Amino acid sequence: MGALASVALLLPLLSAAPPAGADVPEAGVLQGQFARAAERQGVPVSVLLAVSYLQSRWDTHGGAPSVTGGYGPMHLTDAVTALARTAPHHSEGEEDSRGDSSRPVRTGGDAPVPAPAEPPERLRTLERASALSGIPAEELRTVPAANIEGGAALLAAAQREAGLPASADPADWYGAVARYSGADDSATAATYADDVFDVIRTGETRTTDSGQVVTLTAAPAVAPATGQVADLGLRRPAAGPVECPASVACEWVPAPYEEFGDGDYGNHDKANRPASQSIDYIVIHDTEADWNTTLKLVQDPTYVSWQYSLRSSDGHIAQHVPLKDVAWHAGNWFVNAKSVGLEHEGFLTSPDSWYTEAMYRTSARLVRYLAGRYGIPLDRQHILGHDNVPGTVASTIKNMHTDPGPYWDWAHYFRLLGRPITPSAGPHAGVVTVRPDYSSHQPVYTGCVTAGQACVPHGSGAVRLHTAPSADAPLVKDIGLRPGGQDSTTGVNDTGARASTGQSFAVAERRGDWTAVWYLGQKAWFSNPVKEPTAVNARGLVLTPREGLAEVPVYGRAYPEASAYPAGVPVQSVSPLPYKLLAGQLYVVGGRTPGEYYFAPVFDPSGHTVVRGQEEYYQIQFGHRVAFVKAADVRVSRA
Repeated sequence: MGALASVALLLPLLSAAPPAGADVPEAGVLQGQFARAAERQGVPVSVLLAVSYLQSRWDTHGGAPSVTGGYGPMHLTDAVTALARTAPHHSEGEEDSRGDSSRPVRTGGDAPVPAPAEPPERLRTLERASALSGIPAEELRTVPAANIEGGAALLAAAQREAGLPASADPADWYGAVARYSGADDSATAATYADDVFDVIRTGETRTTDSGQVVTLTAAPAVAPATGQVADLGLRRPAAGPVECPASVACEWVPAPYEEFGDGDYGNHDKANRPASQSIDYIVIHDTEADWNTTLKLVQDPTYVSWQYSLRSSDGHIAQHVPLKDVAWHAGNWFVNAKSVGLEHEGFLTSPDSWYTEAMYRTSARLVRYLAGRYGIPLDRQHILGHDNVPGTVASTIKNMHTDPGPYWDWAHYFRLLGRPITPSAGPHAGVVTVRPDYSSHQPVYTGCVTAGQACVPHGSGAVRLHTAPSADAPLVKDIGLRPGGQDSTTGVNDTGARASTGQSFAVAERRGDWTAVWYLGQKAWFSNPVKEPTAVNARGLVLTPREGLAEVPVYGRAYPEASAYPAGVPVQSVSPLPYKLLAGQLYVVGGRTPGEYYFAPVFDPSGHTVVRGQEEYYQIQFGHRVAFVKAADVRVSRA
């Protein structure tokens, strides 16, 4: 997402409360609505519940659509109504996605944005559900009971069209479930159906966003007829050198490596990772574009690149750049050279937008696979949002992108990664990890549609940081983002006074329901009530300036010392950011890394060189973004 966000969902419906007359069920009613719809349509209730869980986790979202135009618990899609054309993620702002100051700036802004195509069938299921059920489209969008009925009608129709009876045995519905995914390839449809039946076997219980407790009782003995997917007539995914776990559907849609005159080329760099350099980070992005636009752009040699794209409607994955090579995605060349970029179909500022459970799950599987393959720790120091990547030097800070933003559910994501964010220390710990309750924690953000205008209320994993323990106190300032000293704002893209779920900070002070942490060289307070905590106590290593130093510089990249560069490789300046880490302040250590620079200025990779020096750095959680300090400047201790 760029420094200025695009608007993806423009219906008046989305910037207001649910319409009058919308069904807001009383406690316990939603479970009955699933049962009645299943009975009327002849669908096993466990199948209906499991499909809904994989789409929406049974949430209603107040009648607002997902990032791909899906409405309600059954994610009935109406992309024509919900989605408007947007500026793609890397086409916004002035961030240099390559982030290498030794080469010309490379943004995505010059590439032509493909014209929107007619939405595929998978994004137009609400219209068909209306025809099958006789329920008006507006009710399918806004009334949960109607939405569930429409989804059940789609499943029943898929079963009939396959020539299969309306069996009471869930195992007989594998093909219908695969069809419901909307996937046009057999691997994605099968992966989706496998996930649905995994939910049936393990069971689920959850309190939804409308206060409903919904339960799906585990049925571990269900063995679905997986062979049914072969009869759906779906294509096979594009073959190629994909690097994905077997538990996801992945196809090869290659990004081009082409030379196109005047020494320029695109849209990534050849490398030999991890033999040449370790891969230490995974960077989470959102696309700010629909799926088809995303794929067209990454195949443009004049655009920028990333390793993987993930589709919201069904979790399908496309790989574009081999993992050994370096994609241009994070706006920081040091991070690019040592990371893998994942673009998720979605829109940061879509009013009340939401991601499907299917995409969260396949993304988490992919991240677990990558982390295991390269030894990447599953924590927020190494699983970064694009909004956590630092500017390389002072002049680039203001242009750094801000996706996936405050509406990405990091807590749920880390539960799916198998690393839930839980307390690891007692009440007087020296470190806290941010973790508000995503659903109930709804700070007001502005600027989703119009600058200064409040966004639709939405769950968030981020907390605000103030100069004093009061909600009326000014927000802390970010002198890198605003060199003139202007105040931070509540803007959805303003990261100047924001801490996100999973980020850990050293405690500076505790006072009643407020906790202060060290943040961007200052004491920053956030509301952390005992009864409704927004952070958990944690353990960790912290650092501070070594004795005798009143302050130490902070860097956006960990480059080697000048003497390490061989002849023919231009020395890259080790230029500090405008912040200072002051004596007496503590910051949580994310890891230790050698100073490295990947010299890759030309198309021919035979001249590419990794420069590695003696200087070492610590990565720290310095603000909303990570930063680096020289190991020689600091002293490390256990909090």
